[in-house]
Amino acid sequence: MDQQSFRFADHREKYLLFVNTCDEKRESAKRIALELGHITPTPPSINVFQVHSGEGTLQKMVLRDLHNRWPHVPILVVIKENSADMVRVAARNLADRFREHPELVLVITNLSYEQAAACDIDMVKNADDDVQYRTLALTGQSSFGFEAQINSQLDFVEHGWEIAARKESGERIPARSSMWVIYREDNAFSVNDVIPKPGKPVSGYDLVVASQPYRSRLDAKTKVDKILAPLARKLNPGGRMITIQATGRDPGMRIVRAIWPDEQPFKTPREILLNNLREGLNEKDYLFDEHDASHAEFNYKLQLNPEEVESSIGTSTLFAAWNAATYVAQIDDARLNDVIASAKYLEATNDVLQSHNGLWFKNECFVVTRI
Repeated sequence: MDQQSFRFADHREKYLLFVNTCDEKRESAKRIALELGHITPTPPSINVFQVHSGEGTLQKMVLRDLHNRWPHVPILVVIKENSADMVRVAARNLADRFREHPELVLVITNLSYEQAAACDIDMVKNADDDVQYRTLALTGQSSFGFEAQINSQLDFVEHGWEIAARKESGERIPARSSMWVIYREDNAFSVNDVIPKPGKPVSGYDLVVASQPYRSRLDAKTKVDKILAPLARKLNPGGRMITIQATGRDPGMRIVRAIWPDEQPFKTPREILLNNLREGLNEKDYLFDEHDASHAEFNYKLQLNPEEVESSIGTSTLFAAWNAATYVAQIDDARLNDVIASAKYLEATNDVLQSHNGLWFKNECFVVTRI
């Protein structure tokens, strides 16, 4: 897979190792929480759009926060995710959210960004006969039962989220368009107006979370035109879109440049993306984040016990640090395979961990608000 077709979450094993050894999801959720205090939901529901589910950790944290603030308000969460693996894991991890917040409606889809944000299955049916649409009305009262019912639908996920490759470029794309809608049957009456249905698209969102939503090496125009601008246009009045991306201004990038000195994966800092968004959106309708670095940037770290860096660093720790650094920098497999035969990459990783007494990364974020 070359750099053009490589996507940040395509490699399940690398992703899960990264998520379970770094606290990036927790730190991102803390930053997103700052935006929740500024939104003002209107009936019938709080609407949230999430770009990519990952394994569900970030969604779970945001949903816990939303429940704490609005325990009896229906919540619609729409997630765009192309990976069947991630759909399976995320849906299982979110099963307990239906126990705590019965008025939850969860939609997972692999539609295009514009179609996914609208949840407009009719728009897709007009162009594609091979559309998979399924609703799951959960019965019972327990998280155990909810997860069992979700697991019973995994054949649908396997078929609906099958991946194909474009003949011209080899790019990985969904083989068919799919949408999965999950809610509690005993709350079907109260969430009836919240559930997206054919012919009834979602009107807009109070919160859009775009956390690492694109390949870092894409140009700013593509990121804005294909992802960020279409999602910003789906904000409700007062709605907020928060975009989170890596910066490379951290020790993790030192590891990468010890092997590839000229590596420059992070080509579109937030200032460039905000300028492109201003050009692509009507400035009279939006407010654009003008916060300084102290508000826009936050760190997360590889989670290590102190003794792991005070003495000789173990091989498993070095592998976890190397995986995190190369995963964040989105280094493709072909280049990784060229260097792992040598011990140089472990030496470089060890040097950085020793000199920084651990490993940390820096993300940045920006917010666009619909007036």
